[in-house]
Amino acid sequence: MRFELNFKSSKPVYLQVVDQVKAAVASGAARPGDTLPSIRPLAEELRVNRNTIAKAYTELEHQCVITTRTGRGCFISDADSPLHKEARLQLVTEEMDQAVIQAHHLQIDRDEFLQLALTRFDAFAQRRLTASDE
Repeated sequence: MRFELNFKSSKPVYLQVVDQVKAAVASGAARPGDTLPSIRPLAEELRVNRNTIAKAYTELEHQCVITTRTGRGCFISDADSPLHKEARLQLVTEEMDQAVIQAHHLQIDRDEFLQLALTRFDAFAQRRLTASDE
């Protein structure tokens, strides 16, 4: 798992780590049982305090995204966590927010935007259906 931090962001670094782990889990890039990097090496790699990474891992564990096994490390939790769906919805929400902003700047009204979203969703579903039939 590769982390990219934005030190100019108003979002705290530990929350950036939390969001990136949740995004990796939601997208399937990180799977249940996968090991997270150890706190000290990750902190050194990202050039942040170890407590920052420890705080991120504690938050992820609190949200049931990861589990900690004493002496073995931190692992992605099993796929039954309700947060996996929540994380996926959060990712889509962020992307949709950007699309709404873009539509607003391009003066596309609400009804036109919603119709376009429905059309694109249906077109994608049709492509998936066609691809699975082949």
